[in-house]
Amino acid sequence: MSTHDAPSVLPPADRAVAVVAEDLAGMRSQAFGLAARAGLEPFFCPVRARGLWGRVPAAWWPAPLRAVDPLDAGAAGLVFSVGGTGGAVGAALRARARRVVQIQNPRMRLDRFDLVIANRHDEISGSNVLLSRTALHGVSPERLAAARAVWLPRLAHLPRPLVAVLLGGSNGRFRLDEAVAARLAGQLADMMRRDGVGVAVTPSRRTGEGVCRIVREALAPLGGWVWDMQGDNPYLGLLACADAVVVTQDSVSMVSEAVAGTAPVMVVDLPGRSRRIGLFLRELAVAGRIRRFSGRMEAWPVGPLDDTIEVAETMRRRLGLG
Repeated sequence: MSTHDAPSVLPPADRAVAVVAEDLAGMRSQAFGLAARAGLEPFFCPVRARGLWGRVPAAWWPAPLRAVDPLDAGAAGLVFSVGGTGGAVGAALRARARRVVQIQNPRMRLDRFDLVIANRHDEISGSNVLLSRTALHGVSPERLAAARAVWLPRLAHLPRPLVAVLLGGSNGRFRLDEAVAARLAGQLADMMRRDGVGVAVTPSRRTGEGVCRIVREALAPLGGWVWDMQGDNPYLGLLACADAVVVTQDSVSMVSEAVAGTAPVMVVDLPGRSRRIGLFLRELAVAGRIRRFSGRMEAWPVGPLDDTIEVAETMRRRLGLG
């Protein structure tokens, strides 16, 4: 998944949107994906807490703009704030006559924002709240088609059907360590032997080196391909070219991007728990878009599931963006 840096020349003020968030890939991808679908030109304003403020929940900051390094929001009259820390700063910017769209539950009063865009599993509501089934992202049909043109020849050496495996990593809710990796690698290897599928694996930046090594050692002798994190990122290419996708359950963003394509998606259970992610996965399962990964290749009729474009259009209408 790509990262986004602030451009050296800011976009025109009427199309510019300042993205105010901690410098985390998942937060950037949601805000930049929404901006792309809405025809806006985003630039990134990273939020970095100063000194001891980083140890205090952002919702408690009495003066958020003094608690963070200076932000350069340029002439943009529209701000996308993301997450709790970004939300605290976004609310402060709104008090200074900026229009602010908050992405994710800000865990503070919702009326401090012009709009709040959250997932259904966040379990919030209000007159200014827009809800989606999936995380916001920029994996559009156009981007998938472009990635397919590039990556289909590069992946031609792998058997079909091709299963793309998206690996996340341990976080505060789920565990993906070497023991879990060994079990998953065994399942993938058995699937290759029994079902005759090709497998291509892309780790994320959160995937531990030991996890990558275990998966590579299990799959490479069988003809599996594991990205070594060098050169072009194959993430979009795998989503575009795969006949099926296996993705670990730790990342709402990765699952959301996977179901935006046309391949069936199987989700890997990990040790741990999260009520929010459980609600998210349950809704996608009821919709028939995902199944739990059982160690076998499965195929069933699916279509793209992506609420980002509808959210973007509703946001433009509600804000009068034309």
